[in-house]
Amino acid sequence: MENSTQVNEFILMGLTDAPELQVPLFITFTFIYFVTLVGNLGMIALIYSDPQLHTPMYFFLSNLSLVDCIYSSAVTPKVMAGLLTGNKVISHDGCAAQMFFFVAFASMDCFLLAVMAYDRHAAICKPLHYTTTMRANVCTQLVIGCYIWGIIESSIHTGFTFHLSFCGSNIVHHFFCDIPPILALSCSDIHTNEVILFILAAFNVFFALLIILTSYMFIFITILRIHSAEGRHKAFSTCTSHLTAVSIFYGTVIFMYLQPNSSHSMDNDQMASVFYTVVIPMLNPLVYSLRNTEVTKAFRKAVEKAKPLVCM
Repeated sequence: MENSTQVNEFILMGLTDAPELQVPLFITFTFIYFVTLVGNLGMIALIYSDPQLHTPMYFFLSNLSLVDCIYSSAVTPKVMAGLLTGNKVISHDGCAAQMFFFVAFASMDCFLLAVMAYDRHAAICKPLHYTTTMRANVCTQLVIGCYIWGIIESSIHTGFTFHLSFCGSNIVHHFFCDIPPILALSCSDIHTNEVILFILAAFNVFFALLIILTSYMFIFITILRIHSAEGRHKAFSTCTSHLTAVSIFYGTVIFMYLQPNSSHSMDNDQMASVFYTVVIPMLNPLVYSLRNTEVTKAFRKAVEKAKPLVCM
């Protein structure tokens, strides 16, 4: 330790060293990031421009779209720049900032999905009390709570991680500053960090999943009590988009963070990370728009309104 130098920058190895793959990967990531921004920002604009979408469900969806934009932006532009220029160096503070924003908004995403499940439970199981249960101030408080917890959790992870000493290799075997590959570079004892990572990840996943599963258990019971097939289909159709988003997000996070260290493979971790950092934020608006008749109708209305302006 006395003769070692403290690391003040890191080198992100990226997805591949093959020169022939750099341009195709850059084009792919650029396309996905463009679709992510257009899809999520378009969803936010659509929700706020159409009065029929001014409901709790779409209020939460607009916040989910905002969170997806930011947490994808914490990672993807740096990956794109590395693929285009070949410069994969990131400063110590830049790495800490990337970790902070990614963890904060990924955690917010996790709990927003749980809040959306609770909203569907209130709408389907107690429709007569829905307007009083999901009042505007209640919805705002739930979203603010998700934001606050994301910032608190991210501050804990980032603070504990970058409080460690980094005095050996500065090569990160990953394409962004995620917690496990950064911990692997530390020359300090990381046992406490690993315990904190597992406890907070487990709390996020299982507490949020408990809310989701409990909500849907009551939802399914209520749907089964509906006598008409059309009524059951209509009630269930309002949940399918959310269930799809939950399955994709939580399946990937559980695979990434809640498996034993001995089971970790850098290649598998990178593929899972690409999926939940880059692909999932792109999929969410597509899932909610393609499987939601109200969003589809609002989009068609917006297109019809825009046609005269385009012609002018």
